[in-house]
Amino acid sequence: MLFRVLALGDITGEDGVEFLRRHLSYLKREKGIDFVVANGENAAGNGLLPAHAEDVFSAGADVVTLGNHTFGKTRIADFLEENPYILRPANYTGRAPGRGWAVYDCGRVQVGVLNLIGRCNLDFNAENPFTTADRILNSEDKPTFILVDFHAQATSEKLAMSYYLDGRVSALWGTHTHVPTADERVCPKGTGYITDLGMTGPIESVLGIRPEQSVEFFLGGLPGRYQTAPGPCRMQGAIFTLDSSTGLCTDVERIEVL
Repeated sequence: MLFRVLALGDITGEDGVEFLRRHLSYLKREKGIDFVVANGENAAGNGLLPAHAEDVFSAGADVVTLGNHTFGKTRIADFLEENPYILRPANYTGRAPGRGWAVYDCGRVQVGVLNLIGRCNLDFNAENPFTTADRILNSEDKPTFILVDFHAQATSEKLAMSYYLDGRVSALWGTHTHVPTADERVCPKGTGYITDLGMTGPIESVLGIRPEQSVEFFLGGLPGRYQTAPGPCRMQGAIFTLDSSTGLCTDVERIEVL
């Protein structure tokens, strides 16, 4: 049986959430999507609030993953404990609320989702994502499919992880840079991969931020409060076609909805 997973890049701002709400259901029907994982760490700007998470779920996402802005809005902490469908990086300290790995029963298949954060130029305080992946994958009964959102800055760290986990997970994608990469592929041992999914948010922006705010920062000024750019949005991500007989990937399709 083939199983199609849609992974969506970082949802940015309320306009990004609204764009998701208007377009995700149609995309799921058109592409025959069985399961949706969306990175939501910027849905409330610099972080995520429970109300925004609920909006992402009601739009059609099955699981929401996070990243370096997981605790940008502290009100999310209790929600992370209560809702098993929202994941923060598994290699955060064990004292952090929430979970970074879960298995979901989808009837004929079980889908495991693992959220990791990179350490190269991003979060040196996190535990090693490679050894964290080993610990989780070696200690659990293997579900039909395993999906990994690796929220990382360096393309080298993401690529290295793809080779490290090739054949051990069904699909691995990168988030965080908000810019889609053109390297979608099935790795030699059968893991679907793309270095970065891109972003669900405003087109005329710098990673979702008002351009003038970003320019001011690079000129040496104070960036101030995170300001999401206004205007039309787009939704970027990738579709992974998985085979339940092997648990591996047969095809990867990069997508963009305007």
